[in-house]
Amino acid sequence: MSRRITLTFLALTTVLLVLAVVPLGVLMTARERVSFRDDQRSATRVIAGAAEEHLSDHRSAAAMRKELAAAAEAGDCAAVYDEAARLVASTPCAAARGGEADELVERVLAGHEPEPPENEGRLLTAEPAGDIRQPAGAVVLARSAAPLHARLAAIWGWSAGIGALGLAACVLLSVRLARWVGRPLSTLDAAAQRLGEGELGQRAVVDGGPPEVRRLAATFNTMAGRTEALVHGHRAVIADVSHQLRTPLAALRLRLDVLAAGADGDTAAELAAAQVEIARLSRLVDGLLAVARAEQTTPRRVAVRVDEVVEERVSAWSPVAEEREVRLTADAGPVLTAALGGGHLEQVLDNLVANALDAVPEGGSVTVGRRLTGRWAEVRVRDDGPGMGAQAKEVAFHRFGNPEARGAGLGLAIVHRLVTVNGGTVRLTDTPGGGLTVVLELPLWTETSAGPRSLPDLKKT
Repeated sequence: MSRRITLTFLALTTVLLVLAVVPLGVLMTARERVSFRDDQRSATRVIAGAAEEHLSDHRSAAAMRKELAAAAEAGDCAAVYDEAARLVASTPCAAARGGEADELVERVLAGHEPEPPENEGRLLTAEPAGDIRQPAGAVVLARSAAPLHARLAAIWGWSAGIGALGLAACVLLSVRLARWVGRPLSTLDAAAQRLGEGELGQRAVVDGGPPEVRRLAATFNTMAGRTEALVHGHRAVIADVSHQLRTPLAALRLRLDVLAAGADGDTAAELAAAQVEIARLSRLVDGLLAVARAEQTTPRRVAVRVDEVVEERVSAWSPVAEEREVRLTADAGPVLTAALGGGHLEQVLDNLVANALDAVPEGGSVTVGRRLTGRWAEVRVRDDGPGMGAQAKEVAFHRFGNPEARGAGLGLAIVHRLVTVNGGTVRLTDTPGGGLTVVLELPLWTETSAGPRSLPDLKKT
């Protein structure tokens, strides 16, 4: 942002300087040229007045020669011509004589307004001696254009200097402004990033910058404080639930086991049913705790070899699949590295494979495949079980979304949370020929892949 502010101010200042300095320089250049030309013509008229007294009134040429000497002393070259265009007198230098001077003299003697040329760094002017319509002669004065060029160079040099000073001042002011605005925003951004990484005690210390930024920092600190209180309260509730529910459930299960050991007949059957419900309730509590942990923490991503994790989890679940007479395989695929939280892919695959094994009847199959699709590492868990209806798919990722689920109904909710929190997507599709396919799209690992701290391990539910 600091760079954009600086560049914006530089561009704006440059445009303003160009619009202000360039027209002013052009105007001053034109005025200098006109002033230089007028001064030269004035000097020519002075010599022409003195020459008229000599040529028309036949007076002494002393005044004329005096003016020519003054012109020569000033560095000008002048020549006086009579009405027949003959040279009468001139300064020692010959710049006022020659072809161009002769042309000017002819135009002046003919009663025309001459157009003085500028050649080889000098300016020529010509004035009639006497009446313009019937001049008694003509005076030509040549003056070096070096002083004019020096003044013009000075004008543009000063203009460029003013522009450079203006740009330098703009750079200093824009840098200070950018730092004044950008530094507190950078501090606020860093605090927000650390808060997002799980440092709930992080606060933004902004003691400078615009009032709006300071108010934003104060609002952020208030939000961070409330977030910290809510998260700590949530964690406290989870800890209380874990302690208050698991302990009595364990005690109840133990008592049922003791009672079942000495029971027979209908009593034993009822106690066995109660034990099943206690086990189901325990899994439900564990699942709720797992989902709660997943929803309150964000991961720090690491490089995860998708192909290795797939092979390892298929190998780990193969004994369970063989026991249930289900064929569990992993399709061959490319070597893929995804950016995920540590252990997240293992937990996702454990939940998906467990759900698939529960859904597939004996003799069925579950296949885990992988492939590269654009910037995603795609993992598919396919089964040929009964599948899932359209309405069930819409709510499958919600807590207890599938009322027909054999387990607690929280496995897909955990999968959805773990995948989306890592920047991926998950969707359900039908397996060709019958069954359900879960499609995971996981972000590929790059050099810039990084993220907040990792989640705690979540058991399959």
